[in-house]
Amino acid sequence: MKSVFLFLLFAVVSFGQTKGIYASIDAKMDKIPNDLSKATVGISEYINANFKSENDKVRAAFYWTASNIRYDIENIESIDYKEISQDKIKNAVLTKKGVCIHYAEVFNDIAKKVGIKSYLVYGYTKQNGKIDILAHAWCAARIDNVWWLFDPTWSAGYVDRKKFLKKMNNLHYKIAPSQFITNHMPFDYLWQFLNYPVTNQEFIDGQTQLNKAKPKFDYVTEIEGHDTMSDLDKAAASLFRMEKNGIKNKLIQEMVLSKKSEVEAIQNNEAMDKFQAINDDYNQAVTLLNDFIYYRNNRFKPILPDYAIKAMIETPRQKIIDCQNRIYSIGKYNDNNIASVKSLKNAIIDVLKQIELHEKFVNDYLSKSKSARKAMFTKVTFFGVPVR
Repeated sequence: MKSVFLFLLFAVVSFGQTKGIYASIDAKMDKIPNDLSKATVGISEYINANFKSENDKVRAAFYWTASNIRYDIENIESIDYKEISQDKIKNAVLTKKGVCIHYAEVFNDIAKKVGIKSYLVYGYTKQNGKIDILAHAWCAARIDNVWWLFDPTWSAGYVDRKKFLKKMNNLHYKIAPSQFITNHMPFDYLWQFLNYPVTNQEFIDGQTQLNKAKPKFDYVTEIEGHDTMSDLDKAAASLFRMEKNGIKNKLIQEMVLSKKSEVEAIQNNEAMDKFQAINDDYNQAVTLLNDFIYYRNNRFKPILPDYAIKAMIETPRQKIIDCQNRIYSIGKYNDNNIASVKSLKNAIIDVLKQIELHEKFVNDYLSKSKSARKAMFTKVTFFGVPVR
């Protein structure tokens, strides 16, 4: 089970607008038909139809998100943390309400749908020189091969006396990573987009300036590698970087524990997928064995060539040996599945013993003359019940 995180809204100190070059884009997004504003698909279609450059598309996605979604401060304590990404996005767009994870998910989803490379980023923040007590979420997007950072939540408005006041600003729109790191710290330093990542302690101490004395970190190559990894490798690599960067506060500690749980859950799921495949093959082997037993009890009638009779027992034997080899290399699984795995291991051993007995009978049968073969048959019981 993942740890639960609350996400904080930025209390804006300065509410100045810097629309300027974005005025025409914003104005066009204000004219989006209502029926297209009910899902990110419609929003994305409108953006693609009206804007061509990556820069304009990112601005349109950001502006729609920050200007349309209200911060749901009243329900921050009753958020459903089991809600999947697509449901978060759907509900936030329909209700026009959410907290930072909803802002980030919506912007990220629209950006991807209009062809922009983007990522959701989790971390913690600093305001007025103090580390916030709640975790936060924001986004990164690549525009013309350059990475920029975006916080649609902090650009949507501000909180005053526990009430959200909607006031769009551009203070956290398209910010260079070297500037963004002064108040936004990713849990995983990969998402700093810096060649010389800042440690958690440095961020806490306000020492976020470039330090080329550190080993260079090629984040571009690392991100390219990240995109080709399995879910397990992504989670394990992220956990390694989190721990390497220093566990300096409770938020980091909770995220590390959450990431460990994620790694274990993925390992368990992958192991159980392999287990299920082995279980299915085991049941097929048992079915083939019982087919052979039925044929044996019927005194090998109808008559088949010797090679076909031998194949009838060889096939389940090979299949069950393959199951035995695979069951011991399925990977890590949680304690709840120990009994099931042990049961299948024992069942494989039992059925293999039965197959070997039948294989010996077949070999003896095939070594005898036709007249001697007839005297060999006695009734044999069928093998067990398939494992579920």
